Amino acid sequence: MFWVRFLVLALLSQAGVTQTSSNPIHASAPPNPTEEQPPLNTGSLSFPWSHLRLPENIVPLHYHLLLHPNLTILSYIGTVRIELQVQNNTNWVVLHSKGLRITTATVLDQNLFLTTFPLLPSLTTLSNDYRYFLLLEFGAELGEGFYGFYRSTYRTSTGETRTLASTHFEPTSARMAFPCFDEPSFKANYSISIRRSPAHTALSNMPVQTVVLDDGLMEDHFAVSVRMSSYLVAFIVCDFRSVSATTASGVKVSVYAAPEKWEQTHYALKAAVKLLEFYEKYFNISYPLPKQDLVAIPDFQSGAMENWGLITFRETSLLYDPTTSSASDRLWVTKVIAHELAHQWFGNLVTMKWWNDIWLNEGFATYMEYISVDTTYPKLRVDYLLDTCFVAIGRDSLNSSRPISSVAESPTQIKEMFDTVSYNKGACVLHMLRHYLTDQVFQIGIMRYLRRYSYSNARNQDLWDSLANTCSEEEFTSGGHCYSNSQSYLYAGEHLDLTTMMNTWTLQTGVPLVTVARQGSRLVLKQERFLRTTHPSDPAWPSLQQGYLWHIPLTYRTDTSTSIHRHLMTTLTDSVEVGEEVGWVKVNVDMAGYYLVHYDGPGWDDLIQLLKDNHTALSFMDRTHLIHNAFQLTTAGRLSLDKALDLIGYLRSESHTVPLLQGLAYLEAFYRMVERMDIPDLTQNLSTYILWYFRGVIDRQTWSDKGSVSERRLRSELLSLACHLGDLPCLEQAQRSFTHWLDSNSTLSLPADVTETVYSVGAQEDSGWASLLHIYTLSLSETHKHKILSALASSRDTNKLHRYVVGAGSRGEVIRTQDLDSLIVMVARNPKGHHLAWSCVQKYWSTLVDKFQLGSFSIRNIIIGTTGQFFSTEELTEVRVFFESIHEQASQLRVTQVAMDNIQKNILWLQRNLGTLRSWLDQQID
Repeated sequence: MFWVRFLVLALLSQAGVTQTSSNPIHASAPPNPTEEQPPLNTGSLSFPWSHLRLPENIVPLHYHLLLHPNLTILSYIGTVRIELQVQNNTNWVVLHSKGLRITTATVLDQNLFLTTFPLLPSLTTLSNDYRYFLLLEFGAELGEGFYGFYRSTYRTSTGETRTLASTHFEPTSARMAFPCFDEPSFKANYSISIRRSPAHTALSNMPVQTVVLDDGLMEDHFAVSVRMSSYLVAFIVCDFRSVSATTASGVKVSVYAAPEKWEQTHYALKAAVKLLEFYEKYFNISYPLPKQDLVAIPDFQSGAMENWGLITFRETSLLYDPTTSSASDRLWVTKVIAHELAHQWFGNLVTMKWWNDIWLNEGFATYMEYISVDTTYPKLRVDYLLDTCFVAIGRDSLNSSRPISSVAESPTQIKEMFDTVSYNKGACVLHMLRHYLTDQVFQIGIMRYLRRYSYSNARNQDLWDSLANTCSEEEFTSGGHCYSNSQSYLYAGEHLDLTTMMNTWTLQTGVPLVTVARQGSRLVLKQERFLRTTHPSDPAWPSLQQGYLWHIPLTYRTDTSTSIHRHLMTTLTDSVEVGEEVGWVKVNVDMAGYYLVHYDGPGWDDLIQLLKDNHTALSFMDRTHLIHNAFQLTTAGRLSLDKALDLIGYLRSESHTVPLLQGLAYLEAFYRMVERMDIPDLTQNLSTYILWYFRGVIDRQTWSDKGSVSERRLRSELLSLACHLGDLPCLEQAQRSFTHWLDSNSTLSLPADVTETVYSVGAQEDSGWASLLHIYTLSLSETHKHKILSALASSRDTNKLHRYVVGAGSRGEVIRTQDLDSLIVMVARNPKGHHLAWSCVQKYWSTLVDKFQLGSFSIRNIIIGTTGQFFSTEELTEVRVFFESIHEQASQLRVTQVAMDNIQKNILWLQRNLGTLRSWLDQQID
């Protein structure tokens, strides 16, 4: 933060949150960017504000920002004139700045007269309801990391390195680029101007008009923006090429990339146009800007960022090369574009009031991925929402989870809010909400929410009020689905208080487990918090369950009807009538609800028999859900492992890829666990069983890119696993393909879906590993390079792995810093590399934090990805000791406790299930 009092400026490199504004009056020219400007002397005045959050006595209305970046000396200078509205009398102004050299600060009254002169401590109080202008001149270096206004580079095919400058502000980094009110509720308009050389192009949120200056420089004037939060401001100076198209409503959509990657932009353009048109129709609200740019940035930490009108992406999230991109790559690009375009409404048009409700942005955008892609690209339909919810449950079933809406004040706490709970659980709770309100009521409610809070901010309660009050505005009245807050919603014949219900999902931690048992003609129900690290027999169990109660919209099917039955469970115990004649019951139909189900008594046996006799009596989603729930319950010690393994005994008859991959994933996880633990007999027996049991489906796979997306994903996963297990036909085919590819000087086009498997087999030989590393340096496809990166990390040569990780971390020349966290996690998953990866994390911890920032996704990914491979109390102790050695940083992070919970979960799994796994395999092999 910094503040202005009597035009005395003080700086505090503290991270709060931003909001900005601009004003149509042209700011004065910034000083020469080649001249070092001295910072403003603030004397000995004390800082007048002690809170992380900004005071609300002054709000910005309009920012006029002029920047002049110099891509040769890697610095920039600028001026910003902020139009301010005084809400309450005050004699100081507090706003944010981090790492900027503020050289001049001037306050003008609303008539543009100087109110004071700099550094004179005799200023009349800034008066309530008056407007003032704060003029600041500043400069800074272009950042070396991934936040603020930072530099990025790319290398051409001729070896030339070119530099660009780009921004990333979410959540608290706009203050690193220019002085501003960096909190999401301080929405304002922006007028941005950028000076540049004629060799470059400047991009920002709005369309541009360019003038030529006397010195030959170009000055780009971008149109005044809509009201928006500071974290959505963006600007780029680069030499990229673009491809453009126009939507049916007249929005110009452009995709930008480095010139030699221009050919990889065409799929993204088609997808963006199609998805933008879908959202305009679905929300019944026009996209409010005249253009939408999507830009592939060479150095980018996250997957993408939804800056309004100028979305930035990691190259692997936007660029699609048909010759090297797999079916999964295409799905990923489509999902990320869908996610970021959904943000143009959820997040940009309507923004959460504060970061504690970031799920209103990220949960909605994640869920809208599913709705939009399912509609616009039905051939890509693979029901990945199941995986989304399974991942959420994995985090939510640990003691260290958090509520969807959680306290977050410091920048580190705010960064950690961008996690599985906000994204995945948020999406799954919305999915459940949509299913019990019906699609139409849900859609009407969110349209109302978006219209009511357009260009403003909202909280949790505002969403519930919009969904539970669709009758108060004429345009949202909808016949039989119309209801209001004065009436509770009728669900399955029972009245539903929407706010009370949804608070149980967003304001308390965890995921419920519903245990069902047959008692005559009734189904007896019991709910509790599901925990994988604590058993009901543990002394701590009662305290961990105390106070937990969800309002659960239950659904179930039986063998006597095709109907879906519904019941709202609002108490710890309950029961429903199902009839004496019912044979089996499946609860949580198609996993529409965010809860697990345990079948007490003979319930699991009935379902195991059903799958053996007639698995198509249940939908493929129900089959997948059963597999997931069974193995989660074994981890928690609530169901024997042999029962869960018996459940997937039907998979030879399974024709749908989703449940097949789900069952296979658990067997693969068990194999990789015992392989890491170096238990030779169990490793061999499990490998033998998997290859024997799935022999038929493995042999049916072709080394090609043919088939549906689901079939191609199955092929990729199956052949990768078969080769990893040492299957001779798989290894021989992969080695032949790799040899032919090398002999062609890498001009032979391998099937994209099996490329990574082929490379991984080839990387086991010294010559193959060296060849892949060389080709990595030459490839122009980041998707292709990612496959090579994974293959190189699969080497069983520990010396290579050590040089690979340490070299990448110290230099960042061949392997970009943005890929370092992925590389560390890849090596950690290698049975020969997991201790090496963890040792590197401990040794280079300070370097990693400097590169990625504490609380960032990359730091969390490194911590979880390395420690998640541990299964012993000794390893748990080692991790705890390390976290204690960095206590000042670790105490700010939730992820450290998540990591220790994961290790404890792994230890308990071994204690509960390793012996059962061994004896079950012995029976199968005999």
